[in-house]
Amino acid sequence: MAKELTPAQIAERSIIKKYRRELWKPFIAAVKRYELIAPGDRIAVCISGGKDSMLLAKLMQELQRHTVQPFELTFLVMDPGYHPANRRRIEENAARLEIPVTIFESDIFDVTATVGGNPCYLCARMRRGCLYAKAKELGCNKIALGHHFSDVVETTLLGLLYGAQLQAMPPKLHSRNFPGMELIRPMYCIHEDHVIAWKNYNHLEFIQCACRLTAQRDGAEDGIGPSKRQEMKELLRTLRKTNPNVEKSIFRAIHGVQLDTFPGYKYRGIAHSFLEAYDRREDTVLPGTEDEA
Repeated sequence: MAKELTPAQIAERSIIKKYRRELWKPFIAAVKRYELIAPGDRIAVCISGGKDSMLLAKLMQELQRHTVQPFELTFLVMDPGYHPANRRRIEENAARLEIPVTIFESDIFDVTATVGGNPCYLCARMRRGCLYAKAKELGCNKIALGHHFSDVVETTLLGLLYGAQLQAMPPKLHSRNFPGMELIRPMYCIHEDHVIAWKNYNHLEFIQCACRLTAQRDGAEDGIGPSKRQEMKELLRTLRKTNPNVEKSIFRAIHGVQLDTFPGYKYRGIAHSFLEAYDRREDTVLPGTEDEA
């Protein structure tokens, strides 16, 4: 008689087998292409309790089991002031998926609830700072976040349409405020639709943002809501009707930016004009990039 699999084992098997092309292969592709993990790394996988971060935790566990290059994992959950029901849901899902989480608390929701302007931006910044600090305290040199392919494309569109800038979300970056720490995004090549498919296949229910300001979006599996990011989701769905590859085109575009065709650009925060190199030889290094030539 075959041994009955646990929910965690079923979820793991679905990653490796059923959704191998949609989840496992693009995950491995991102880890290799962007050199996200090195032997000896101590990585804090940051779990918000949503579908993306929970899948990231399972992907990282699978990679740790099968890699020949050893690295350590810590699964970090920050409670920024969740409703008790949401906190309980996170703990239950972690237990069901056999993710050994470390939970610590902060008062971020209380702080952001009292500010005007863009509380979501402030919340994200504060969360990241708390996660960096806790990860460093635990001896980690990297934090891993669950941003995926769809986040990358939506962020690029947001910057273009509302921020008047061509700016993407990088697959990894060095922390400015925590020397020696890096942020990595191992799900960089995974489409959100496939994350949702994995969640539904395994009959999993995760929290949404769980912030008091975005409670109206809870339970909306399509993510539609009043924010600008949700507007980008709707825009992309409309564009896909006439161009099914529109997201791939945007994703490829940020990997092949032709900087010499732009009248202006910024490099490491410093603005440059194409006129700075206009009358020089064609093989002249672009201003601002001399140290990398």
